[in-house]
Order: sequence, then C-alpha cells, then structure tokens
Amino acid sequence: MSKTNDDKSPPSSESLTVPRAEGRGRQFLTLSLTALGVVYGDIGTSPLYALRECFHGTHSVTPSPANVLGILSLVFWALTLVISIKYLLFLMRAGNRGEGGILALLALLTPLSLLSPVQRRYLLPLGLFGAALLYGDGAITPAISVLSAVEGLKVAAPALEGFVVPVTILILILLFLIQRRGTTVVGTLFGPVMAIWFSTIAMLGIGGILKAPEVFFAVNPLHGARFFMENGQFAFRTLGSVFLVVTGGEALYADMGHFGPRPIRWAWFTFVLPALLLNYFGQGALLLVRPGESTEPFFHLAPGWALYPLVILATLATVIASQAVISGAFSLTRQAMQLGYSPRFRLVQTSSEEIGQVYIPTVNWGLMLITLALVVGFGSSASLAGAYGVAVTTTMVITTILAFFLMVKHWHWQATAACTLAGLFLSIDIPFFGANLLKIAHGGWFPLVAGIAVFTLMATWRRGRAVLSQRLQGGKEPLEEFIDKLTAAPPHRVPGTAVFMTGSPTGTPPVLHHHLAHNQVLHEQVIILTVLTEEVPRVPASDRVTVTAMPLGFARVIVRYGFMQSPNVPVALRQCDPLGLSVALEHTTYYLARETIISTPQQSGMMRWQEKLFSFMSRNSVTATSFYNIPAEQVVELGQQVEI
Repeated sequence: MSKTNDDKSPPSSESLTVPRAEGRGRQFLTLSLTALGVVYGDIGTSPLYALRECFHGTHSVTPSPANVLGILSLVFWALTLVISIKYLLFLMRAGNRGEGGILALLALLTPLSLLSPVQRRYLLPLGLFGAALLYGDGAITPAISVLSAVEGLKVAAPALEGFVVPVTILILILLFLIQRRGTTVVGTLFGPVMAIWFSTIAMLGIGGILKAPEVFFAVNPLHGARFFMENGQFAFRTLGSVFLVVTGGEALYADMGHFGPRPIRWAWFTFVLPALLLNYFGQGALLLVRPGESTEPFFHLAPGWALYPLVILATLATVIASQAVISGAFSLTRQAMQLGYSPRFRLVQTSSEEIGQVYIPTVNWGLMLITLALVVGFGSSASLAGAYGVAVTTTMVITTILAFFLMVKHWHWQATAACTLAGLFLSIDIPFFGANLLKIAHGGWFPLVAGIAVFTLMATWRRGRAVLSQRLQGGKEPLEEFIDKLTAAPPHRVPGTAVFMTGSPTGTPPVLHHHLAHNQVLHEQVIILTVLTEEVPRVPASDRVTVTAMPLGFARVIVRYGFMQSPNVPVALRQCDPLGLSVALEHTTYYLARETIISTPQQSGMMRWQEKLFSFMSRNSVTATSFYNIPAEQVVELGQQVEI
C-alpha cells in the first residue's frame, strides 16, 4: 500500500511563477531595500567603468559632442529595452515556482513532452552552456569591480598608482575568507550601503548635468542612429563597451526567488534606474564640457575633497556586488548538484532561516584563485573590460532562445507573436553579442574557455552517471521477486532497521544483494530509500515522502526535494512516522554503495578521456554520507567495481 502525507501528487515543474509573499507596507519596503544590495550590486557599479571604456578603452571613440550624445542614447535605450522591458517586465513572468535564472528556465522546458527529440538534444546543452558561462562571470565581476573602485586612488593621488593592485588583492582575499561565515549578518548592511551608493551617484550626476543640461537630448534615439551612421564599424565595436551598462541583467532574473518580482521592479523603476541614468548623463555632460577627462569620468564628477570618501564608498559597493555574484555561484552549484549536472561538493548551510544561503568551500577557493590571477594578469579594470561582457551577452542570447520555446511550448502563444517578441530581443542581443566577440583577442577568451571547461565537466558527469546507472540496473531484479525468494528461504533476522540507499525508485538495490551475500543476515525492518530531485525549486514537506509497505518488514521510501533544497535523510525518515512507518533512528544502519569506476575500451557512448575524467570526478566527489546528512558512525559502505 502506498501512502503520502496527503492525497496530492508530487508537484509538477510545469508551473508558472508562484511568487513568495512579497509583503505590504513596511515589509515590502524592507524587501525592496534589501534587493538594492543583493540584486542591483552588479549593475549598480557599472558607472565606475562603462562610459570610460566607451571613450578611453580598447574599442573607444573620441569624446566629441555628437559621439557623447550618441553613446548616451545607446545607454539609455539599452537600459530601457534590455533591463526594463526584457528582464523586469517579461522574463520575470517565466518563473519556476518563483525561482528565476537560466537553470530554472531550463527546468521548465526539460519535462515537456511537447519538445521534439531534436529540440531537447540541442536546447538542454545550450542552456547548460549558458549556466556554465556564469562561472567565468563570477570570477571576473569581483576582479573588475573592486579594481575599478580602488583605481580612484590614482585620481585622488597619482603617486598611489602602485598600490592599486596590492590593495585590490588584499580586499579580495578578505572577501573570500569571510564567505564561510555566510551573508546573514553582512547582508543586513547591503541594502542601506547600496541606498547610500545610488543616492551618491545620483547627486554626482545632477552636479555634472547642471554644467551641460543639453545632455538630455540624448534621450532621442536619433542620436544613437546618427552615431552609427557617422562612425560605421567603430560604432559597432563600441557596442561591446556600451553593453557593460546592462551586465547585471541575468542577476536580476536569477535573484527573483529571493524577493519576488514586485520589490525588484519597484526598486528598479523608482530608485536604481533614475540614479543610473542621472550618473551616466552627468558623466556625459562632464565630457561635453571637459572631454580630456575621459580617463576616469566617474571620479572626475566628484570635488577634490570627496574623492577619498567616494573611493571608500565605491569599494564597499563593489564588494557587495562581488558578494552577490559569489553567493550566486554557490547557489548555481547546488542547483547543478541537485539536477545531476555536477558531482557532490561539501556544502555548508550558513543560515538556519534562509535555505538559499549556502557556502561551498571548493567553489569559493577556486573562484578566489582565478579572481586573484585575473587581477595580477590583467593589472587594471580597463584591461579586464575586454574579458567582461562576453559571457553575459552569450547567456542573454541563450536565455532569449529558451524563452521563445517557453512561449510556444509552455504558454501556448501563437508562433507569430512569440517570433515577433523573441526577434525584438534578439535584434538587441545579437549586435551586443557580435560586438563582444571582438573582445576575444583582448581577454574575452577567458570566460569562453572557463565556460567550455565547466560545460565539459557538467556534460561528462551527466553522461557518466547515465552510463553508470545503466550498468548498475542491467541485472537488477524486481523487489517483489527478491522478497519472494526470501520467503522461500528466509535469512537470519537481527533487531533494528537497515536503510539501503539507491538512486533508482524501482528494482532491488545491488548493495542489498551484496550485503545479504556477504553477511547472510537481514534486519527486522528493511527500508529501500531513494532521494529524487524534482525540477522545481522546492518541494513542500506535505509532498516530500512516499511510503510503500511490503511483506517481510520491507518498505520502499521515496523522498523528493527541489533543486534549491538540501537533502537530509534522517529528517525524511522521521516524516515517515505519520504514514505508518516508525523508524528508531538510533538503531538504524545505513548501507551505501561505493562504486569504483574503471574505464575500459568497451562501447559506452563516451570517449576514453571522458571515461577517465568521470572516474576522477567520481573518486573526488563528496560521499553520500555527508551530502545526505547521514550520521557517519551509522554508515556501512560496500565497495563495487563498475566498468564503463
């Protein structure tokens, strides 16, 4: 007899956005304020370097009045069309139980039978590659953000230029060292600090605009069109720098689950967007009056007495932006582990209240080493700007493609309407993508190499686990037949409970066969337990456990989690008690299989180098004991060699 905590079926991943309670009044304002720090840290620090790169970077143009108005026009319409319309008004409707981001979007598409095999064959790797690219962005963002802030020292005192890189390295090391403490305490400061930051850059912008109010003419899109007609290919090259103003777009979508769409939208339209536009237009006005200050137009907006406080505030803002990106890498890794795209890493829950706050040491130290290497290798934020943007614009194009299939297959839009909207977005994304490709020779190769490397690891792990599952299930007999054999020839039974972990919800686990063959005994109560990860962010406790009672004290238990949740087997077993399955946890032994992967010439669908890579990843994966929070002193591991 099968039982669950209620009569509901497991949650479907084919759900539209079900936002969390976004509150009213003071709670809503608190959420909106917090969103300033977590969601808008990346895009909020772009004024430090975006316009500078347009007029003083690798692919820059001279700061003539026509060029300044043209660039500002492109900035205005990029923020309007890409951030305001595409992400804030459209993509935030594409939520998977309230969660956003490219993996959540991919999870919405994955289970749909409407996708043809060809579409599934190409869309899933495409979405996975887009997610992999975000790791390269996770290393570049802290490097370029903190460097650009500390470089303000050169404006305040040119003699301090030699201290920029050492100070940046020190700040980044401290930032990565505090990650293990979590963001619960520090997070309460994020919103207020970013509120001060946005207020400050808005006031600086107003001061600049007062010097040349005609800068507001840039709102007219004709200035952007004229910029292209007069500069030709140089205008196209400059698009790669203009794109820097919208690099936080994917972060907006990915962080939707933390706050819900309304607070994020409210913070953007009432506070963030006006502050950004005022500052960009203020920098533009400064260049209209003093074009020679294109080296650091942001810091030149400030009076001399305010430079040192501004550098300190900018450094705090960039640390917050970096913190959000690093935390995002932790969350992305946990999603990848739960969805079967990554081996298990040691995961530390840093908050007892917020399940989204996790710390993964391996990812943290890896990002730190890469980030420090980028700072030392590139030496300046101007050099790093060549590497920045390639990963994000590629992910934006992939997100638009996935959104098109979501409109047609999930929302059942007419193909004409879906093509029109997706075509509009791609008409913006593709020129940005093409302009950023020109950066490959100037550092843009790094995020692509990083993305390809992470994608290769993810794809290899996914394929290897599928091959391994086929090998292990090849001779698996139905559990009912196994119990019938025990009825005919019962083994010796001992007191207590044995839990046999298996990845398959059907058949007899090989570890149970091995245990009975070697030990010749069985516990009085035998539980076959499978943990499944649904392609939804969270599975409510009422839908978590399914219990199927069987003869001879056997029971099959299936535990379901969302890809944003961390599994805990002992807690799940306690939830079986209301379903008629009582488990004495102190008298429970957990049996787990420990596979040793051996690469062989036989056909497995994988190349030999992939088999060896998968074997290496499997050997270094965190044990199931730690991953499932099972008490180590109650675990028995049985080894098994598997050829692939």
